[in-house]
Amino acid sequence: MTDVTNELTLNQTGGASAGDFIELLKPRVMSLVVFTGLAGIVLAPGHIHPFLAVVAVLCIAVGAGASGAINMWYDRDIDAVMARTIKRPIPSGRVEPSEALGFGVTLSVLSVVVMGLAVNWAAASLLALTIGFYVFVYTMWLKRRTPQNIVIGGAAGAFPPMIGWAAVTGSVDLPSILLFLLIFLWTPPHFWALALFRNGDYTRAGVPMMPVVAGEGPTKRQMLAYTLILLPVAAAPSFVGIAGPAYLAVSAILGLMFVGHAVRVLRATDDKPAKKMFGFSILYLFLLFAVLMAERLILGGWA
Repeated sequence: MTDVTNELTLNQTGGASAGDFIELLKPRVMSLVVFTGLAGIVLAPGHIHPFLAVVAVLCIAVGAGASGAINMWYDRDIDAVMARTIKRPIPSGRVEPSEALGFGVTLSVLSVVVMGLAVNWAAASLLALTIGFYVFVYTMWLKRRTPQNIVIGGAAGAFPPMIGWAAVTGSVDLPSILLFLLIFLWTPPHFWALALFRNGDYTRAGVPMMPVVAGEGPTKRQMLAYTLILLPVAAAPSFVGIAGPAYLAVSAILGLMFVGHAVRVLRATDDKPAKKMFGFSILYLFLLFAVLMAERLILGGWA
């Protein structure tokens, strides 16, 4: 029924617009991925030509967008019953599923090939791993089967700084692994905060997010645990030579604020603290990586 409705809508509107295909790329998600990928390039030791750095960032952006398009193609059935996603291009009938899939696959291949030919194949391999992990492991395997979907699947969103690092060094080193862990451990409290105030959506769609399966209480306690674990992990870059005292101070302050949000969520009887924590979690990650890059560029240059 949904496919028939989509076809009718497409016929009435005359097909998809360029804006619809841009929306398939999940530009808001892409922006954070690009930012952390750029951080990997800035923080890595060695030198990369500015033009190649731009190419690497564009490849990361295109690869992330391609993953989003394939994700929207696969999840079009559950997107159609969730208030947060019902207006996306496929469930709203503005883009045909086959178009979205072809768009995503083409951009995936293009981003990996260009990264390999223009930058290096280590970064290209990590980019291919990221796309494959997000599409096959998270979207197709974990998302509909386990409440640990975000925990394990979050690795896909944690790879970009490693890709940026490898674009410069051609390798994966301890500092880039720490940047990976920072995003990996940040992801569960970030997404579970969203899941708490969108619980009805996930329940209707049959997606086993932690609040749906385990309940709000256990989810909130796990969110607090992750924010506490994040405190030393977020501070770690200062002890491996890619950050200094300014970053250490900022990471401690922001980390304690993140813990404070988790405590308020744990004690709350409504959704407001979860909404505030979700918004703060984005600011938290953005500021950490912004300070990392600022320290390097201002104090250390292109080391």
